[in-house]
Amino acid sequence: MIKDIPHITFNPATTENFGFEIIPIDKIEQNKGQYSHNPELPHQLKFYNLIFFTQGSGRHFIDFNWYPVQENSLVYLTKEQVNAFEFSKNLKGFCIIFTERYFVDCFSNLSKDFVFRLFNPQLFSPILQIPKQSDFNTYFNLLLNEFNNSNSFNQKTIIESLFVILVSKAEHLKQNQTFHLKDSSKIKIFQKFTSLIGKNLSNSRSADLYAKELAITYKHLNTVCKELVNKTAKNVIDDFVILQAKRNLINSTLKITEIAYKLGFEDPTNFSKYFKKNTGLTPNSFVKSFSE
Repeated sequence: MIKDIPHITFNPATTENFGFEIIPIDKIEQNKGQYSHNPELPHQLKFYNLIFFTQGSGRHFIDFNWYPVQENSLVYLTKEQVNAFEFSKNLKGFCIIFTERYFVDCFSNLSKDFVFRLFNPQLFSPILQIPKQSDFNTYFNLLLNEFNNSNSFNQKTIIESLFVILVSKAEHLKQNQTFHLKDSSKIKIFQKFTSLIGKNLSNSRSADLYAKELAITYKHLNTVCKELVNKTAKNVIDDFVILQAKRNLINSTLKITEIAYKLGFEDPTNFSKYFKKNTGLTPNSFVKSFSE
């Protein structure tokens, strides 16, 4: 069995930090021997991370999939996601990391459905390609310069303002590159649905029961899911269960039987069959392939 996957918490370089930090990727690579974990091996985040690649090409590991990245790729990593770097020789960029509290405070004046969409891997790809002509790069450089200028007057407020602008610019580009979710009522339903799944996963995997909890019909819930993520409500539930199963399986402190009970399976054998049906691998085979 592989070693426990590291859970990485926000650990700022200075005590004056206010929940926000920008770290060059080449600095992470240079100092990788000093960390308690290897950044090139999977680790689970306990904070949010925006990775902006400014040079080169390569790939990045996100929740058990490798994604190609290149110059001007923006990677969205939300809290609890599993990720890993692959340090290519010519791949450069920066990690914009921030705590959940900082995230909530920054976007407190924006609508809840907008905030929900920001870091939602179910609604959008975690990779956004920034056009070279975009003014996103201008605002990023302003943010980077302000962060590195410790003598700046009112630095915290300026950084917060520039960060909100930067993320808003990225969201504008995302709307042009993907389908735009215009119906906020459907987004709210989907948000409540996924929230219910997370809270009640050990009790139910029935889409019909979740629809009743939402006070809508199963057909309507299915329609919302198909329109937003091109999946049935059952598919959304299955994806959530499998992702949680994978995240738990790579933690060697938990036995497969414990994971099965944790995810609401009364019989561990049924969990193994369910996992294989959705992944093509048994839980043990997945752990073995992942460690290799």
